[in-house]
Amino acid sequence: MNSLKQNRVSSSRTSFYALFLLLIAMPLSAFAEDKESVAALRQMGKAFSSIAEKASPAVVSLRSEVTVSRDSSTYREWPFDDDLFEFFFGPRTPQPQPQPRTPRRRYEQPVMTAGSGFIISPDGYILTNNHMVENAKKIKIELADERKFDAEIIGTDPETDIAVVKIDADNLPYLELADSDELEVGEWVLAIGNPLNFSHTVTAGIVSAKGRSLRLADFESFIQTDAAINRGNSGGPLINLDGKVVGINTAIVGATGNIGIGFAIPINIAKHAYEQIRKGGSVERGYIGVWFEQLTPSLAASMGLDKDTKGVIVSQVSEDSPAQEAGLRQYDVIVELEGQPVENNNEFLNRVAMLKPGTKVGLVVMRDGKRKPFTITLGKRPPREDLLGALRPETAEELGFTVEDLTGEWAERYGYEAERGVIVTEVDPGSQAAEKGVAPGALIKEVNRQQIKSTRQFNEEIKKAKKGGGALLLVKLPNGYTKIVFIEFSE
Repeated sequence: MNSLKQNRVSSSRTSFYALFLLLIAMPLSAFAEDKESVAALRQMGKAFSSIAEKASPAVVSLRSEVTVSRDSSTYREWPFDDDLFEFFFGPRTPQPQPQPRTPRRRYEQPVMTAGSGFIISPDGYILTNNHMVENAKKIKIELADERKFDAEIIGTDPETDIAVVKIDADNLPYLELADSDELEVGEWVLAIGNPLNFSHTVTAGIVSAKGRSLRLADFESFIQTDAAINRGNSGGPLINLDGKVVGINTAIVGATGNIGIGFAIPINIAKHAYEQIRKGGSVERGYIGVWFEQLTPSLAASMGLDKDTKGVIVSQVSEDSPAQEAGLRQYDVIVELEGQPVENNNEFLNRVAMLKPGTKVGLVVMRDGKRKPFTITLGKRPPREDLLGALRPETAEELGFTVEDLTGEWAERYGYEAERGVIVTEVDPGSQAAEKGVAPGALIKEVNRQQIKSTRQFNEEIKKAKKGGGALLLVKLPNGYTKIVFIEFSE
């Protein structure tokens, strides 16, 4: 009996010691895990530090001098000589006669803008944003070692917001370019630049998304990142953990980069522009000649296609375009380009634009529920103003309004799905057109009794009409009312 009691006591003691040792071991194990986590974080911090140290010497501060027009009335000699002041407080002093005011004058004033850029070759070629150097009279570059240079614009590409400038120097540190197509959501990236005049600021974050569209440029597929990007970061590099450039910082959505969202141009898009600018000073892009919309599940279903079908639907085929010559039609759904599926609008537009004019490409479209292959020889993409059908400034001023082609989006917005013509986008409030009832959203169907199908044709008819002194317009308004308007041209 005593032996049994002793065994029970011994067993209890063993259990107690085992539990005691377990309780001691648990915090030690947790502490060990904490130490490992801290060590991993330290290692990551050192990696960021190493990348920043190697990349920063190739990041430059860029300052551009641009000229802006100002109104001298903004700086009046007597601040209380204003109609609003007199409305609230009455005349300043009784006067036998009205006192003349300082006449308003327009004058030009130089303004300095600040941003970033980065060197991509040892002989001084620098990539930055087009909006940083557009209309600049002077461009100053400051390197990390505080050397300063005047920069020359080699070429710009407003359609991607890319610019290439050069300084006269050799043996410069430079950054290598990565393949931004290989970038994955969740990857760590570093943004380097000169935000708010704090030079060579480094921030870290992850790639939050790819293929974003902000409608800031014609060719967009922005990288979204939560790395803090502020005013002054524009033109600076977004770098991966290999120390290579994956994007060019360009935009912020939000009040500041700290509470907003940062965006960068994928370096593959920039690379395509840079290589052509360096060779010839300009960029040429492939062109099919169609206006298109994203194929949504509801659109696909309405056309008898599977709701999961991806592609773009042709809303308009431009006259005399490669698409028209090949036989593409309105309502064709483009589902493949060069054997690869078409995912969305931006992707399709960018893929076509990256190809050289004269290249033969294969397309597959869905027409009447059947797959139909086409071979198209790409043309050269016209300038943006020609694509949009923008009027020459002097012609637009005389007319008092501007027009664009009637795309599917415009037609749906104003109920013109069954109509032909060009859409009025802007109207000068003091113009003949405004006085006669022409407003944004109006559809110009005819000019001098000639039916209008495109802005190109509209421009041609207006050119003819100017010789006769005026244009007779058949105008349909969004409320369904159609009216005839005569616009008289000055001699």
